[in-house]
Amino acid sequence: MLSHLSLLALAASLTTTSAVSQGFNYASTFTDGSAKQQSDFQSDFTTAKSLVGTSGFTSARLYTMIQAGTTDNVIEAIPAAVTEGTQLLLGMWASAGQANFTNELAALASAISTYGSSLGSLVTGIAVGSEDLYRNSPTGIAAMEGVGANPDAITSFISQVRTAIANTPLSGAPVGHVDTWTAWVNGSNDAVIQASDFIGMDAYPYFQNTMPNSIDDGYALFFEALDNTTAAAEGKPVWITETGWPVSGPTENLAVASLANAQTYWDQVGCAVFGKYNTWWYTLQDAAPTTPSPSFGIVGSTLSTTPLFDLTCSANASLPSTSATSASSGASSVTSIASSVGASEIASADKGVTSIAGSGPIVISADSSISAMAAAASPTGSGVSTATAAAAAGAKPATAGTGVPVAPGSGGVNTTVSSGKASTATGPSGSAFTGGAAAVSGTVGGAVALLIAAVAAL
Repeated sequence: MLSHLSLLALAASLTTTSAVSQGFNYASTFTDGSAKQQSDFQSDFTTAKSLVGTSGFTSARLYTMIQAGTTDNVIEAIPAAVTEGTQLLLGMWASAGQANFTNELAALASAISTYGSSLGSLVTGIAVGSEDLYRNSPTGIAAMEGVGANPDAITSFISQVRTAIANTPLSGAPVGHVDTWTAWVNGSNDAVIQASDFIGMDAYPYFQNTMPNSIDDGYALFFEALDNTTAAAEGKPVWITETGWPVSGPTENLAVASLANAQTYWDQVGCAVFGKYNTWWYTLQDAAPTTPSPSFGIVGSTLSTTPLFDLTCSANASLPSTSATSASSGASSVTSIASSVGASEIASADKGVTSIAGSGPIVISADSSISAMAAAASPTGSGVSTATAAAAAGAKPATAGTGVPVAPGSGGVNTTVSSGKASTATGPSGSAFTGGAAAVSGTVGGAVALLIAAVAAL
């Protein structure tokens, strides 16, 4: 029997759209900071659709609407998606202030004007920001993750997007926010939950290095994160916007990066959620032209439909039969959250972390958010120094002249030492969703009603 929260999350996801999206996260640049062009995105999208051992990877989550190296030109992933029929979870970078977000809005408006209904039919949703609340938290600041944004800024940007898409082919697209699961259980961020049509959750057991986090714990830790996020989501549908296990890189406590463990995580977690939740895996490729550490790509430095490990899902993959919140080590949800986020930052069972304004340069590159869980698992509030927290997060200062873009569309690159760390992202199909309520009909609506009734009876 599915856990109570897993049933609720599944019901919510079904009410949002009758088709479940699955795909990968796609950065706007390569690892050397050079901009991806339309042909590069098209190659990515066609490769994802044809990966050996898979089917249905037809969605892309983006982080920005702006083509790298420009002020407000439309990212070339958009014409690539229109050409290839790839669904999109659009992304708008929200941690560079109002001036940059105005450029994001200009690029969004230009995309709508240029591609109209051809774009509208592909858009599953619009994600305003990516891990901004996490970067703005004490743990994000301690790990030197770069500039974040506070809840007021995110809610304002969400409102601006709704105004921008009104009476356009994108008017029915749900608008939400993507952040780490630890940010969603932080009560100071509730306003963002209330403003969002969907909740995008990033979760990486590999980085939860203050608790048992071997590959044998990965399944339970992931579904614990999903259950905790669902409990905080106030009935909003939860979309899995980033998760994965690295194929190479450093060991994080008990978590070993390897091809074998990446396959196990795919088999146990990925195959359990594919087709049931909107899911964007991290990631298709992150090793072009250089390989980051850790590296999460399921294909290597050469783009190929032949993955590094077997992606075939068995019929035995399933959601947890009991609540994942107690499956990890017998600890309660409150204890588990405190262990992951830091006891000093928890004021109640699932709320209470205080946001603190961040500072420092913004860095967006081919793998910009993958170490969020590392810092969340290594808070400074428990006696861990800032340097230790950053090291545990895998955070490394960018060296001078690395070519990492300072911000989307900035037209320049980072030529000074940065306190930030690199991270990445992907999206679903269009749905009739307005004002936080979905239009459900026919067989799907009936199934949802029965599912909700079943949950109520538990």
